[in-house]
Amino acid sequence: MPQRFLPVTLLFIIYHSSFIISVNAQTDTLRLIFAGDIMGHLPQIKSAEVSPGKYDYRPCFQYVKPILEGADLAIGNLELTLPGKAPYNGYPMFRSPDALADALKDAGFDILVTANNHSNDSRGAGLIKTIETLRELGFQQTGTFKNQRDRDAFYPLMVYKEGFKLALLNYTYGTNGVPTQAPTIVNLIDTVQIAKDLAEARARKPHFIIVVMHWGLEYQLEENAEQRRQANFLIRHGADMIIGAHPHVVQPIRTETATLPDGSNKQALVVYSLGNFISNQQKPGTDGGILFQVDLVHRKGVPYAEVSGCGYIPVWRYVEKKANGKSTFYALPVGRYERNPDATPDMTLSAQSTMSRFVEGIRKRLKGWWEVE
Repeated sequence: MPQRFLPVTLLFIIYHSSFIISVNAQTDTLRLIFAGDIMGHLPQIKSAEVSPGKYDYRPCFQYVKPILEGADLAIGNLELTLPGKAPYNGYPMFRSPDALADALKDAGFDILVTANNHSNDSRGAGLIKTIETLRELGFQQTGTFKNQRDRDAFYPLMVYKEGFKLALLNYTYGTNGVPTQAPTIVNLIDTVQIAKDLAEARARKPHFIIVVMHWGLEYQLEENAEQRRQANFLIRHGADMIIGAHPHVVQPIRTETATLPDGSNKQALVVYSLGNFISNQQKPGTDGGILFQVDLVHRKGVPYAEVSGCGYIPVWRYVEKKANGKSTFYALPVGRYERNPDATPDMTLSAQSTMSRFVEGIRKRLKGWWEVE
């Protein structure tokens, strides 16, 4: 049965009613949080170095950690590689220390998707090492694979949590022209392959199908026609929700409608771009992004789950520069700072002004959607 959505104006009411029905033994509830691009520019690497060859990224995420830990599943886009050894580097070939993955796990992330235009930045050996490091730390991971056998065994990624069975898929438009070295695999946006993968996902009878797409054009504040066409294609083939990455700025959230082969209509949430979660990018709008929070409900005996509520949390990248010359990068939830500045790092007036301009743009772009923090 196709997923159906009520108008956005009713989501607030449904969101709160979900807490009422969650006490019913016949209903399961699940909270998901999606984070945007996790980048590893050279200033971030240098700031995390606590002694020669030793790194600690945990301070970067201390202010978003309570939000991530409050979700049943926290999912992020890891747009870098973990080669396991120096040299480490930022743009254009992202190679970060394993300590970043340690910090992401400590912060509350459960799943990382790895199909993006930087998947091959450490070539085949680095792609494999990235996968192995994430799995050893207890992450679920998808989008890139060590070989065909690995893909056959773990794709689509099936996620079981709190009585829910989810299917998660992940694709990228390309890898910056860096070839994928055999036998490794990077999922590319190939409609023939995606249709097969979604058919396989449907055959496994999950309650909900999520597709994370690395798509669109960098720094564009609106989605383009190609993204809309791809979203329609994904919905027609079974996607219940689509999460976008790559533009490095926040793009609109929309409820899109596709016509199914039987003539019925299906609606799905599409977040065209979450923007950056953490980075050192300097172009306008790249100094942050959003967390997207979704609550699902599943009634016993029903073969699908439904969205009971959703909303966004603006997250701004703040760089604190200390007197000793060291810097710390923070992913700062803006709403919590606005409510209680004393609970977050001291911020200069200039930084406060920059953050205000950033969040003003986000709130204007996402007008009509609920800010949950």
